[in-house]
This record gives sequence, C-alpha cells and structure tokens, in this order.
Amino acid sequence: MIIKNKQIEGKKIQWILRCPTKDDAFELSKLRVKIDGETENLDREPGEAILTPEDFEKIIYEDSMREKTIFLVAEVEGKIVGYSRCVGNELSRFRHKAEFGICIIKKYWGYGIGKVLLKNILMWADTVGVEKISLNVIQTNTKAIQLYKRYGFVEEGLLLNDRIHKDGNYYNTVVMSRLSNNRCHNA
Repeated sequence: MIIKNKQIEGKKIQWILRCPTKDDAFELSKLRVKIDGETENLDREPGEAILTPEDFEKIIYEDSMREKTIFLVAEVEGKIVGYSRCVGNELSRFRHKAEFGICIIKKYWGYGIGKVLLKNILMWADTVGVEKISLNVIQTNTKAIQLYKRYGFVEEGLLLNDRIHKDGNYYNTVVMSRLSNNRCHNA
C-alpha cells in the first residue's frame, strides 16, 4: 500500500514521511547495512542477510501492491534516515495479523522519528483491518518497549537466550503485540 507524503515538524528537525520508490533502493540497501552496524538491537550483524538494491526494488514494488503491507521511510534533507515495514500475513488463518519493525540511524535517535513511524503504522493498520500487530524486541531495549506499551502493546512472551551477541552473552527477546480496539477478544 502507498500513502501520500507527509511533512513532519519533529523535535528540532523537519522531515518527510513517505513510501519508498524504486529510486530509493540503492540508498536503502546501504542504509540497512549501516544501521545493522550501529546497534545490537536488531537481528543482523553488519553484512548478514544483505538486501541488494534489486532486492529492495522488488520489495518496494510488491509492498505497493499488497493491501495489508506498508513500507515507510523517514527522509531528512533528502536522505533516508530510517524506515518501518509492516507485513501482513497472506495465510488464511493468519490474515488478521501483521508484523513490523522500525530502524533508524543512530544520529537521529531521540528526534521522535520512531514514534511518528509507529503512530502511522498503527493508523494504517486500523484502516486496513489488521486486528493484531506484532513485533519482537530485545529485552534490553527498554526505551522501545516503553514506547510500544504507551501505544497499547502488551508483552505476550519472552524467548529465553534467544540471541547471542559479540560479547558472548545470551539475550532474551520480548514478543509484543497490539490488538485492535474494534474487536472482541478471547484471552
């Protein structure tokens, strides 16, 4: 799905929220590797599971065609500094669900970009009928966990010793989700 570009007046910066185009594929490929190298909060080490510009072109095209998938980028002064991708499930039994993640280069942490990406993903999800939106977050990323909780996410579970980092230590992953407000839930 594609949304219209939005000018965002953020904390001390102005930026554009938009869907990527195929012209962004090269920049996104480089950005993903850069972000992977800046934090251990994500799943990949730098250089792992590389997505080429051609891979990103395909993703951008396919995401634009799918009703329950959206890809958003944050652009500051003509450069993409972060992105969020929410992918709906195509399987019949899971068509009510989607999973997402947010990535922002470290230089732009603390400017509210993640919060705006999250709010727009949630508004979009509610609009297209996504009833459950999920994510995984490393347990030590408490700022992200707090942000998700403020927007209605709950912790569904904890994956113990789910990942091992360069320091040789194991870390837990928190599984979180948000159920839409317009749905009666059995729990």
